[in-house]
Amino acid sequence: MNKLIKLFLVGFMSAFLTNVSFAADVTMRISLQLPIKSHLGQNLLLFKEQVESKSDGDIKIEIYDSAQLYKDKEVPAAVGSGSIESGVASLTRYVGDIPAVDIFYQPFLFDSEEKVRKAVAKGSAIRGPIDEAIEGTGSTVLWWQAYGGAIMLSKGSPISNPDDMKGKKVRVFGKTLGQFVEATGGAPTLISGSEQYLAYQRGTVDVGMTGVSGVKSRKLYEVMDTITVTNHADIEFIVVVNTKWWNGLSSDQKKIISESAAIAEKSVRDKMSEIEAEAYAIAKANGMNVVIPSKADIEAFKKASSSVYDNYKSRAGSLGEKLLKAASNL
Repeated sequence: MNKLIKLFLVGFMSAFLTNVSFAADVTMRISLQLPIKSHLGQNLLLFKEQVESKSDGDIKIEIYDSAQLYKDKEVPAAVGSGSIESGVASLTRYVGDIPAVDIFYQPFLFDSEEKVRKAVAKGSAIRGPIDEAIEGTGSTVLWWQAYGGAIMLSKGSPISNPDDMKGKKVRVFGKTLGQFVEATGGAPTLISGSEQYLAYQRGTVDVGMTGVSGVKSRKLYEVMDTITVTNHADIEFIVVVNTKWWNGLSSDQKKIISESAAIAEKSVRDKMSEIEAEAYAIAKANGMNVVIPSKADIEAFKKASSSVYDNYKSRAGSLGEKLLKAASNL
């Protein structure tokens, strides 16, 4: 009997250890406010594939999309406190701690793909100081995710110039964008990305502001019928990890995650033009009218919104001054 028990225990322990050997050593949960089918969601899937392949499954990536765990505005605090290992947040969500991050929302400052790429390059005179400042919130930046230029959504008629903004309630996703709306005659309303569809459907706002890829992934063509291609701001998302969690990883684990993040960052940046072109095509196929403002209209927007720069300078301090100077040299 003792022999049988011994054999049973040996077999049980062998099976147990075999199962343990296949378990992930590290699990990294990532919160995303957008649907997994969005280009940011697909970018996270690429990262997951790279990490799990390079680590032979020792690092497991779990993606919680569509704001299952946290809304965009909740991600900085959740990651910084260690409530979750990682999350995706719009860069502007850090404006409360670091006002200078809204350099990318200064009207028409980054008005070309070349300028944007130089500004967001890892270690650049603009991105470098921002990444460093975010470390002070308890988070470490893994990579930046391109989301494209900001556009206007409306019903019935375009928002081609400041006159079209007069008296309109406008969805915004950041304080600086709210100042842009106020300066051009509108009334800003801060609405999370995941709540956009209902806001447009219910008429909570008259005008929307987002990236065109969101029109596709969130099916906003069902509730709005016109896109005005203003490109008045550059929208950037960042993938952050809790710094204490990050520092607890081995050097090999950090290397695998960092290398995978670099691959994901390059992929989403290189595909952005293609992603936007596809989104515009889908918007048009679903009956949306796409309007490109004239140079005179853009100049009118620039003139009307010049006060946004003054507000930025007064709030962003020495870091903001440093970033504006770097931007002027692009």
